[in-house]
Amino acid sequence: MNALKTIDRNRLAVIGVGLAAVLFLAVNLAVNLSLRSAQVDLTERGLYTLSDGTRKVLTSLTEPITLRLYFTRALGESYPGHQAYANRVRELLERYVNISGGKIRLEVKNPEAFSEVEDEAVTFGLQGLPYDQSGDRGYFGLAGTNSVDGKAVIPYFTTEREPFLEYDLTKLVYSLATLDRPVVGMVARLPVEGGFMMGQRPVPAWAVINQIRELFDVRTMPAEFNAVPPEFGMLMLVHPKNLSDETLYAIDQFVMRGGRVLAFIDPNAETEAPNPQAPAGPSDIDRLLKSWGVTFIKDKVAADLQSARRVNVRHEGQITQVDYVAWNSLDRRNLDTTDAVVADIRDLNVGSAGIIEPAEGATTTFRPLVTTSENSEALDVAKLQGRIDIVGLFRDFKPSGKKLVMAARVTGPVKSAFPDGPPLIGEGPDAEKARAEKAKTHLAESQKPLNAVIVADTDVLHEGLWAEIRNVNGEQLMVPYAGNSDFVINAVENLSGGDVLLGLRSRGDSKRPFLMVEKIQLEAERKFRAEQEKLAQELQETQKRIEGLTNREGANGEAILTAEEKTAIAEFRRKMIDIRHDLRNVQHALRKDIDALDAWLKFLNIAAIPLILGFAALVIAVVRRLSRAGARPVTE
Repeated sequence: MNALKTIDRNRLAVIGVGLAAVLFLAVNLAVNLSLRSAQVDLTERGLYTLSDGTRKVLTSLTEPITLRLYFTRALGESYPGHQAYANRVRELLERYVNISGGKIRLEVKNPEAFSEVEDEAVTFGLQGLPYDQSGDRGYFGLAGTNSVDGKAVIPYFTTEREPFLEYDLTKLVYSLATLDRPVVGMVARLPVEGGFMMGQRPVPAWAVINQIRELFDVRTMPAEFNAVPPEFGMLMLVHPKNLSDETLYAIDQFVMRGGRVLAFIDPNAETEAPNPQAPAGPSDIDRLLKSWGVTFIKDKVAADLQSARRVNVRHEGQITQVDYVAWNSLDRRNLDTTDAVVADIRDLNVGSAGIIEPAEGATTTFRPLVTTSENSEALDVAKLQGRIDIVGLFRDFKPSGKKLVMAARVTGPVKSAFPDGPPLIGEGPDAEKARAEKAKTHLAESQKPLNAVIVADTDVLHEGLWAEIRNVNGEQLMVPYAGNSDFVINAVENLSGGDVLLGLRSRGDSKRPFLMVEKIQLEAERKFRAEQEKLAQELQETQKRIEGLTNREGANGEAILTAEEKTAIAEFRRKMIDIRHDLRNVQHALRKDIDALDAWLKFLNIAAIPLILGFAALVIAVVRRLSRAGARPVTE
């Protein structure tokens, strides 16, 4: 201490600053090395926390997998956002390497222009994008290979898919690690797998089918078949109808042997194209459904006011927005979140979905998975065919007060839909002989309990209802805005026995609906529509009266009309102006209520917390001041 007292104060200050700088650098270096991977995920849905599904996939790897991350550094210099995203991808992959216990090997490569690494990236099928005036291409993709030369690729990491990064990476690893994929038989009466339509251009396969093919061995069944191959674990039925007894019997016996079924049935398949050979109509497997303990109401559609989707329609000569009660955006309130198939689904879009119910006397357990709210109505299918009066459906909506089931899981023992044995196919002794031969293996009761998921909507499958196509750097990129594909793939995985990816999907959606705002807006709009319809009808009648009187006018308009009629016309015109004024007031009132609510919400979000904190600080300061004043000794 005495030595320090002898040192000049200026020198001590310089030494102190130097020591502080060294300490600062040392702490930063230590933190960077030891806590580099430490993160705190404060998002509600844990968007940045690895799911149990990912950990299960990574820890169950038995064969080595090599992942090659290609990122052109010059691309990151031109676009800092890409650099930040590339860092996140690399850090996430490094965590995959650690969790896999060395089964995953990561290589990070810089594919510069005209280099061998660029040739390698192109060979894998990665997509390069020009990033400067010279036209050099930059790469930002991932290629994975396994020990049997299997390959999986993400051609380019686009920011639009960033919320689904973990899912995309884990799915890639899972596809490389799973060599024997479950077999799914597809029986479809809709063009879900694409193909050539009569007189039209080739139709691509529906997006959800392509996604299922990435994880399963999907095999299309012929139009008619007499048996389901034994290696099939489940059947996926899409709008089944006009199936022969032979095919129905094959499906029935598949179920009796313990086969699982995912059925999409529909009373009004909006994606069904007109076909003179197969006219549109409801799905028809009543015979099978009855044996499974399910009743399908063919002439009704489940409408729900609470989850109705807002659409633009032309009404009274104007484009207006209205809630289409037959198109629904369902959320977790409509899902049985205790079932693995929908446990992690946040939202689901359906289009004119049907209604299913447990059949009377059923031996199975009927467990609703997707339902409407109690603000629902069973609409006649006829109201949704031809020219649809969407405004009228909204205006005349009558809540039933009960929930309608759109999808359900059905489990339990069942009996064959063919109690008398296999059907007779054809005529004559040969047909009888074939029937007798088949009867030897006929199963009258299920060997294993039925496990089926029945969805009363086929439109739920089409990407037009749950995703939008964006053009990103010349590439068509699909960005989901609802969890339809997650729901479908979850169901396929669950029924086929796999569930490792169940908890992984739907984590990327950060949409937060303002439920209270939607409710207030809905109530206000219903009142507005009713008032608008009333005023519009009065306006129309007034205009007709004026036209009826003015049609009697002569060339100068003075010769035919009496003074009373002229007064009536003036009165009607004044009334018409008043009605139009009232219409504007109704519209203004609706907008005013919504704007006022919006202003209050903004105030609460922006200013409320600072005001509360400021007020609390003021109260504390006053209390302390009063306490000090009370404690001060009194002097005379």
